[in-house]
Amino acid sequence: MDRGTFIRTIVLFIALANQFIASFGLYVIPGTEEQQTELIAYVITTAASIVAWFKNNYVTAKGKKQKELLVAHNLAKKK
Repeated sequence: MDRGTFIRTIVLFIALANQFIASFGLYVIPGTEEQQTELIAYVITTAASIVAWFKNNYVTAKGKKQKELLVAHNLAKKK
């Protein structure tokens, strides 16, 4: 696992844990209101999820070419 993948995984785990805790009202950021806490949780979770999805899928033209090359050399499964 490279450093970028490790960091994205940790950020996603923190965001999901924060989302879970905030949804049960167990965590409130000091000095803010409950709505702000929920908004922060949703923004972090959404951003981490989009980045994790984008980085782990071949959605760009360059990524699709990379996938084709990996499949051609039997380094990835053909779907």
